[in-house]
Amino acid sequence: MNKNRGIKSSAFICLGLALFFAMAAPGWSKNNNTRTLHNYTVPDVILINQDNNKIPLKELLHSDKPIFLQFIYGTCTTICPILSIGFSHFQKKLGEGVSGVELISVSIDPDNDTPEAMKMYLKKYGAQPGWQFLSGKRDDVIQVMTAFDAYVTNKMDHYPLTFILAPGEREWVRIDGLMSTADLMNEYEKISK
Repeated sequence: MNKNRGIKSSAFICLGLALFFAMAAPGWSKNNNTRTLHNYTVPDVILINQDNNKIPLKELLHSDKPIFLQFIYGTCTTICPILSIGFSHFQKKLGEGVSGVELISVSIDPDNDTPEAMKMYLKKYGAQPGWQFLSGKRDDVIQVMTAFDAYVTNKMDHYPLTFILAPGEREWVRIDGLMSTADLMNEYEKISK
């Protein structure tokens, strides 16, 4: 039975990676994404990061750096690995400018995404400083997901979303759909001008 689960997990990961690399191909169009602007009221909650540090979310999101935020969970085998590979490649593409951007992954599975699990997850994707994985009390996480109109009752029903906030702005860019590294760079260039 365990062998079958391992084979299925490997198949999902391979499928996800194939989809990601297909998206990164020069002919892939970002027109599959929907880009909208929204004012979100960030709840005043304390989350924890991969280092088990308490993080006041409002303070973190009130930054002088561009912010890229996604909702994921560590045991996901479908879209979360694709989103995380995107963040990883984006950090590499930024090069020396990587310290000028805040990447935030918020867990939608706080029961399983412990600081230790989040730290291992970030290591697996080669995360550099400036990429935090946050979790916390279930009620606090639900507040955050609801505030960003991203709440799902079952983690298996989640969908790819990326939220981007330029320094000093109040409106968030919301992108529904998977993004390639080129798409992330394009959004970064738009808000860095």
